[in-house]
Amino acid sequence: MRDITKLAAEQHLEYLPISLFGSVMGLTGLSVTWHLAQARYGTPEWITEAIGALAVIAFVAVSLGYAVKLVTAPEAVQAEFNHPIAGNLFGTFLISLFLLPIVVAPVSLLLAQMIWSIGTLGMLIFAWIITSRWMSDRQQIAHATPAWIVPVVGLLDVSLAVPSLNLPPTLHGVMVFGLAVGLFFAVPLFTLIFSRLVFEPPIPDALQPTLMILVAPFAVGASSYVVTTGQFDLFAQSLYMMTLFMLAVLVGRLRYLSVCCPFRVSWWAVSFPLAASAIVALRYATVERSFFADAIAWLLLAFASVIILGLLIRTLVGVARGELRTLSS
Repeated sequence: MRDITKLAAEQHLEYLPISLFGSVMGLTGLSVTWHLAQARYGTPEWITEAIGALAVIAFVAVSLGYAVKLVTAPEAVQAEFNHPIAGNLFGTFLISLFLLPIVVAPVSLLLAQMIWSIGTLGMLIFAWIITSRWMSDRQQIAHATPAWIVPVVGLLDVSLAVPSLNLPPTLHGVMVFGLAVGLFFAVPLFTLIFSRLVFEPPIPDALQPTLMILVAPFAVGASSYVVTTGQFDLFAQSLYMMTLFMLAVLVGRLRYLSVCCPFRVSWWAVSFPLAASAIVALRYATVERSFFADAIAWLLLAFASVIILGLLIRTLVGVARGELRTLSS
C-alpha cells in the first residue's frame, strides 16, 4: 500500500516547485547574453540559438510538469501559492513569459507578441495580488527573503523583449510603468531584506542560493532603463556599478553552497541574476568601448555560462537518476 501511495505521489508531481521556472529565466537570459556578445564581439550565432532552444524546451518541460501538478494535486499548488515565501516565486513563470519572446521572435513574431502580452497581463495581476497581500496581513520579518523581490520588482522585465516585438509606440507607457513600479519597490524591498539579513538570524541553508536575487534589481533595472530610454546615461551607469558591487559581495558565497546545502533546483536562483549582470556588462562595454569594460563583460559572460551550464548538467543528471523529487525538496 505504501508503494502504491509513493507511486501516486510521483505521478502527481506535487513536489515540483514553481521556482523551477528559474531555469527558464537563466537559460533565456544566457541566450540574450550571447546574442549581445555576437553583436559586440562576433561570437558564433549557433551558441545563441542553441541556448535559446534549450530555454524553450525547459519552459515546455517545466510547464507540462507543473500542469500535471495543478490537475492532480491542486491543494499542493494552492498551499505553495499561499506560502509567504514560495508564493512569491510564481513570478518566475510570468517573468519567463517576458523573456521567452526574445528568443521566439526570430521564429514567430506573432507567437512572441502573444506570449509577451499574456505575461504582461499576468504579471500586473500577480504584482497587485502580492502587494495587496503584504498590506492586508501582518507580515513576519523572518519571511522577508530575496524571493520577495520577484513579484513586483519583476515588472522591470516587462520592457526587455519590446525592441524585438515590433509593438506599437503607444506601448511605451507600459515600459515606463514597469520601470517605475519595479524601481520604486526595489528600494524599500531591498532595504527591508538587507535589514533582515543584518539584524535577524541567517536565512535557512535551503534559501542561501536566493541571495543572488539581490543583484537582479540593479542589473535588470539598468537594462530596463536603457531599453526604455534608449540611452546609457549616468543613472544607468550607477545601476551597473551597483551590480558589480553586489556581485563582488555575493559571488563569494557561491563557493559555500556545496557545503551548506546539497544541490537542489533552488540553486537555479543564481542563474538569472548572473545572466542579467553579464547582459548589462555587455551593454556598458558596447557604449564605453574600453579594455576594462570589455574584460569585465567577457569575465561575466564566461562566469554566467559556466555556472548555468553546470546547473543544467547537474539537473539533467538528477532527472536521469530519478532524483527529481529529492532535488525539489
